[in-house]
Amino acid sequence: MKFAFYTLGCKTNQFETQAMERLLLDMGHSIGSFEDDCDGYIVNTCSVTAVADKKNRAVIRRCRRSHPQAVLGICGCYVQHEPQALRELGADVLGGSGNRQAFLEDMVAAVEDRVPREHLDNALRRRTFEVLPAGGLEERTRAMLKVQDGCVNFCSYCIIPYTRGPVRSMDLETACAQARELEDRGYREIVVTGIEIASWGVDLPGKPGVVSLIEGICRAVPKLRVRLGSLEPRIVTEEFCQRLSRLPNLCPQFHLSMQSGSDSVLRRMNRKYDTARFLESVEALCRTFPGCAVTTDMIVAFPGETEEEFADSLSFIRRCAFADMHIFPYSRRPGTVAEKLPGQHGNAVKEERSRRAIAVAEEMNRQYRETLMGSIQQVLFETEEDGFWSGHAPNYIRIYARGENLHNRIENVLVTGLHADGVVGQIQEKEETL
Repeated sequence: MKFAFYTLGCKTNQFETQAMERLLLDMGHSIGSFEDDCDGYIVNTCSVTAVADKKNRAVIRRCRRSHPQAVLGICGCYVQHEPQALRELGADVLGGSGNRQAFLEDMVAAVEDRVPREHLDNALRRRTFEVLPAGGLEERTRAMLKVQDGCVNFCSYCIIPYTRGPVRSMDLETACAQARELEDRGYREIVVTGIEIASWGVDLPGKPGVVSLIEGICRAVPKLRVRLGSLEPRIVTEEFCQRLSRLPNLCPQFHLSMQSGSDSVLRRMNRKYDTARFLESVEALCRTFPGCAVTTDMIVAFPGETEEEFADSLSFIRRCAFADMHIFPYSRRPGTVAEKLPGQHGNAVKEERSRRAIAVAEEMNRQYRETLMGSIQQVLFETEEDGFWSGHAPNYIRIYARGENLHNRIENVLVTGLHADGVVGQIQEKEETL
């Protein structure tokens, strides 16, 4: 049988799609694209915002129209949250955000007998981590390694604790074994990912902290780069920074989840820190890893956000001097506390504040890239276009350079100028290093 996938949402979803592709291959099936004629089509959904739900529905409707005779399977967080909406859209097989093996078995069975199936559970009752194979099918340079699932932060704007359930962690031995397998398959970089990796280990015996996980993975694959997914700022302490500083293959790029630079907005969001604590984390990282890239997310026009609170946020992000930012206008999410908060903003306010925040973020990104002029960066090259190869430095800045057959190679590059979305440079004749 032949199956195709369409993935929406976060890196964890991307990892899980890649894992399901490998599982289907192991079952003796083949993988195509959404443009191919396939026996089954699988949409892996996201439900982080109401906008994400709208995108899910659009993709599902288009798939149903384009492939009316095929089996349509839907999995992911949207299914977990609103299965009835997907039944009404004509899904043949439903699976939530867990037990992907059972979902795939349902897909295969539905292709054979055309009987609809569902495999749903109560996410809040999950207690075990589902180990899935790491690494994709295509020739890639970077692989994701999912080490954690679930979240118990219950931020007021977020539905994910209800769709993913409580924290579950992959044990350290399995994580290191998967990292070594990725190394054996030729990957040069691993991205440690999960729903909330800062909470890794709280459900394991002895409650090891995420620093122990990072140390274990880095030492298991010392020739591979190791990059971290999003971190809660509360775990970034002096000890955290000092222990990570002893890991030469850890990439000096740290994505700290911020959401707002206003203390009063952070309280309404039910975030577990204030701007002073967040700034401590930024400063500790910058002291320990000079020149590192600290990146973040920011939600603008949260319910009740005043012009003064928004101005405070803009002032705060300038103090942090982020290397890069993702700016999101607040999206009203049914089923969350924030949905019912007073002071819901209209689209005009959301768009205007988004523009202003993006302008500041772009200015800081340019300033960070300018600091790289004249430096030597070790670039993992990925793609070629119009005679230029591009790849990422350890700080995740995209670097362009001319060369031949650079795919999946790490080269020293002298940064000589700015590019629209990165920098340009010249490859140096030196031995390949991390």
